[in-house]
Amino acid sequence: MTITIHESVTIDRVMAAVEEDDNLGFCLACGEDADGCDPDASEYECEVCGARAVEGAENLLFMLS
Repeated sequence: MTITIHESVTIDRVMAAVEEDDNLGFCLACGEDADGCDPDASEYECEVCGARAVEGAENLLFMLS
């Protein structure tokens, strides 16, 4: 299974979110931040583009490593 991740969602951006520990997630489809996201969120709906592609920062960190 191949996961497509928006080019703006970088390891540096995800690491910063994890270090801030502010419940941030990222939409893999459009690259937007998602506030109030559980660290282990997977496939939440994006409020911007509507895709079910929001991942919690911690969960996404595992996907990128």
